[in-house]
Amino acid sequence: MPGSLEPLDLVGVQVPYYFRCPISLELMRDPVTVSTGQTYDRTSIESWAATGNTTCPVTRTPLSDFTLIPNHTLRRLIQDWCVANRAFGIERIPTPKQPAEPATVRSLMNQASSASNPVSARVSALVRLKGLARDSEKNRSVICSHNNAREMLMSIVFSDSSSGSSELKHEALAVLVMFKLGESECTEIASDLNKVVYLSKLLFHSSIDVRLNSASLIETVLAGTRSSDLQAEISNVVELFAGVVDILKSLSSYPRALRIGVRALFALCLVKQTRHKAVEAGAAEALIERLADLDKCDAERALATIELLCRIPSGCSAFAAHALTIPLLVKTILKISDRATEYAAGALMALCSDSERSQRDAVSAGVLTQLLLLVQSDCTERAKRKAQTLLKLLRDSWPEDSTGNSDDFACSKVVPF
Repeated sequence: MPGSLEPLDLVGVQVPYYFRCPISLELMRDPVTVSTGQTYDRTSIESWAATGNTTCPVTRTPLSDFTLIPNHTLRRLIQDWCVANRAFGIERIPTPKQPAEPATVRSLMNQASSASNPVSARVSALVRLKGLARDSEKNRSVICSHNNAREMLMSIVFSDSSSGSSELKHEALAVLVMFKLGESECTEIASDLNKVVYLSKLLFHSSIDVRLNSASLIETVLAGTRSSDLQAEISNVVELFAGVVDILKSLSSYPRALRIGVRALFALCLVKQTRHKAVEAGAAEALIERLADLDKCDAERALATIELLCRIPSGCSAFAAHALTIPLLVKTILKISDRATEYAAGALMALCSDSERSQRDAVSAGVLTQLLLLVQSDCTERAKRKAQTLLKLLRDSWPEDSTGNSDDFACSKVVPF
């Protein structure tokens, strides 16, 4: 380690240079030693190798192999140092979980895939694989590198009910949804209506995890299938909409349920021909009542779904009938993100085009000020165009003195009508 490295100043405490990764210069959390004897933080040296580097960053000596040996002694010293400096706000680094060994993964995959093994042994192997996959992206990569890992999991999930244990199939599903499926795998599932119907039934299972894993796989398959005909066939399964909407309604206290439910519903509503089924299943009420509980990305998806459903008459009617729809959409403008603003403006435009009552409600909710601010903001040009169109649409609903006394209107770029 270079002696010229200055001590790192962390919250007023100097970190010894030998506790710092030579690559990131940060306090090491998972120190590992490479074949040259140098020690680095695991994430840093893995990133170094992933970019194509084949030499030791410090010595520039070619690495004979990329085996990373945990430096437990140094990690304990760092942990002791953290504890000793706890008074200065230094938190003890956790003991990292070691990555899965390829040999261990191979053994577990063989146990899980062998139909001659007892069901209990196969389930146990899948449970261990699920735990490893949850631990880290590195472990998921090791599992995926096993020959036909995803195909093996799919064969268990969709095995004939008479020959497969339900618990075995559900555990295989739990592992499968942790991996990204390729187009061919998504098409294989989408092309077999029996598989889609099986997943739709799992949406009503007594186990919350089974329901969410099924919804997650449905979303993955829809997103990974390029054929619009196959997407339409999937969305024609009525139970999918009812099951996904019920997840949003009945499992709202589970953040994962909200995230998966919104994503699955959005994927289903991208199919124009079957959007009415989402409305019939109660999607309008579910989306409006859960919108405030979503994080940024999922709120954007929910608003995009609302805009999609507002493009059909039944969707407009369902959203207009909910008292919170227009106030929430107005409040969303310029609050979450540019995308969210654009989707909210689009939904408002559809609702106000369909109903004079919606126009009055929007004006009462303060949409005029929001739209004028939007036109003058740095938001997307598409969002601004929607705002300008909506302003023109609402002109007959404005209070008589709104244009004469509004400072916002006086300084806006909207041309008087």
